[in-house]
Amino acid sequence: MLKARLSAIGLSVALTLLAGCDFVRLPGDGGPPPETPVPGPAIPPGAPGPPPPDPGEDPWALPPLEEDELPAVDPIDGTPPEETPPNPEMPVEETPDGDAPPAETPEEEPQVPEPDPEPQPEPELPPVVEPVFSFHAPGALLAGSGAGFPEQVVHAPGLVFPIKSAPAYLQSQVFMYGGGVAGGDQCDARNYDYPWRDNFCETRSANRGSPFCPANKIHQGQDIRVGTAADCNTLRRQSAAQRGIHEVVAVEDGVITSIGTYTVKLRGAGSIYNYMHLNMNRLAVTAGQSVKAGDLLGYVSNDFGGTPTTIHLHFEITQNTAGNGWVHVPPYLSLVAAYERRQNGPGEQLQPEIGIASAPEWVIPEGYEIIE
Repeated sequence: MLKARLSAIGLSVALTLLAGCDFVRLPGDGGPPPETPVPGPAIPPGAPGPPPPDPGEDPWALPPLEEDELPAVDPIDGTPPEETPPNPEMPVEETPDGDAPPAETPEEEPQVPEPDPEPQPEPELPPVVEPVFSFHAPGALLAGSGAGFPEQVVHAPGLVFPIKSAPAYLQSQVFMYGGGVAGGDQCDARNYDYPWRDNFCETRSANRGSPFCPANKIHQGQDIRVGTAADCNTLRRQSAAQRGIHEVVAVEDGVITSIGTYTVKLRGAGSIYNYMHLNMNRLAVTAGQSVKAGDLLGYVSNDFGGTPTTIHLHFEITQNTAGNGWVHVPPYLSLVAAYERRQNGPGEQLQPEIGIASAPEWVIPEGYEIIE
């Protein structure tokens, strides 16, 4: 009886609760989801929503927990809040009391600054080599002394310079001071100075020529003044038989083919070299003798078979050329190259001075005979 009465009371309460609902929704009835009533005034359709709450304290925030109320474990991973769960991939070392050591933070490797690139040395420029002497262009004869041959080559490329060691000056012995045409004294200091000047093809009185000269009656070699003005004065004070200051040497290995009144001829591999005006009383060689390049032949003088001339060496080169046979070839550039080797330095070829006379323009007196 009591049980029936309690059931009746429960049914009455349930009916009362159902009466307060718009409808009753049963699971699986297919009806629309229940709407949750929103407290506050109704919002007409299309109107904006309610304004945001005023800033301030969060009305839903919970008061902070006291220390004794903190949870014993992390609600997410179940570990105490002060412990970090171990990484299963990293071994944990235990201390003697059994506690695991704190995780070590890997030290960052110190950043070593890259060394500055070593400065590259600047390329070294070749040293400037100063010329040891100067010379005029081949074929640039003194004005009024003849017509030269400018298109020259080094006909004897391995030549040893015929003067062993003394300074030498290639120049005319007829048209310079003391040479007859110019007048003056052969020991004038102006004769012992650079630049050199070619005098192959220079005008002569005898009917001698070369296919390398534009005219006939020419000088067939190169005159070389040697030493200093003081040496010149010393030599002319000596007797002809005594003169022997400046050594003349063989320019190539060969044989002394002949010795004349005032000439010594040396035959080399492809050239014949003619030396003139040596001191014939003090020769160091004889005809038929073999010599090596640089061997002593004699000394500079002015022997000319009794004909007066200046103290100098006259030097010739004869070669067997195609179409011309044995002829005199210009020795000027061969001597320039040989002097550069002897002096261990370059020569400087001067540029022609247009419109400026580098020396007086000599005029050969009428009837004047130029022998050598």
